[in-house]
Amino acid sequence: MKKVSIVTVNFNQPKVTEDLLKSLAEVNTYPDLEIIVVDNGSKANPVPAWREQYPGILFVRSDINTGFAGGNNIGLAHATGDYLFLINNDTEVTADLVGKLVDTMESNPKIGMISPKIHYFDQPGMLQYTGYTPMNYYTCRNACIGQFEQDRGQYDFLSGPTGYAHGAAMMISREAWQKVGGMAENYFLYYEELDWCERIKRAGYEVHVNLDALIYHKESVSVGKRTALKEFFMNRNRILFIRKNAPGFRFFVFCCYFMLAVVPRNIIQYIKNKEYSFIPVFWSAITWHFKNDPDSKNLGFPLTR
Repeated sequence: MKKVSIVTVNFNQPKVTEDLLKSLAEVNTYPDLEIIVVDNGSKANPVPAWREQYPGILFVRSDINTGFAGGNNIGLAHATGDYLFLINNDTEVTADLVGKLVDTMESNPKIGMISPKIHYFDQPGMLQYTGYTPMNYYTCRNACIGQFEQDRGQYDFLSGPTGYAHGAAMMISREAWQKVGGMAENYFLYYEELDWCERIKRAGYEVHVNLDALIYHKESVSVGKRTALKEFFMNRNRILFIRKNAPGFRFFVFCCYFMLAVVPRNIIQYIKNKEYSFIPVFWSAITWHFKNDPDSKNLGFPLTR
């Protein structure tokens, strides 16, 4: 039986993380699990208490918030499993989730990464993810298939290759991880898993979805529905993703589209919604790219703990 390392990252949400650990202990039926929890610079350090409460789990503390990519990369560095399963701390598992993903990975060595079907936790039966469409590199737009629809099994036939894995739950083989490395940490938040999938595919692997496996996701527990942090990184990283993955003519067309369509649309929306403070945040997300190369570690946003 293959060993699976589960990696999850906590940031100021100890109760949410504890609910996940309870789910793994009480619901999961896959026997050979290694669980790694990274505390990503939370204001109150929960790790000492957790080590007492959960002696069979590895807890790692980062004194600073290293973002989604950085936190998961810290966990991956400690993982010893044949398969590495990154799941958000705001998820809860189903009994045969891990086993079904492992079986699919074992059946096809071309699969480098796989995600399960995702339902919204607070609305069981409502789909969040059954796969992604391919990216349009001229607009940096694609679609999450099935999102907000009731699950009637209408997309289950799509099990197999998909555009991208979902960052809330993605299993990568140790072989693929060793070949491509971890996620690019200068994304900090958003688009890093899409960039990771691009690198995995360029390395010769496939990205799949298994719609017979299911996980529940409590969406936006840590970040919130709409914040300056989210506005900055969603826009900065949308451009960064294209800079890294669609150079040349496609990047030029994207820049024209972004400046002529996205910029005026967003500004009008901010004014209409009286979100005036988002305007300089949005502009900072754009101008970051005039001052930094695509691999710059300068995040461009003042982070608070």
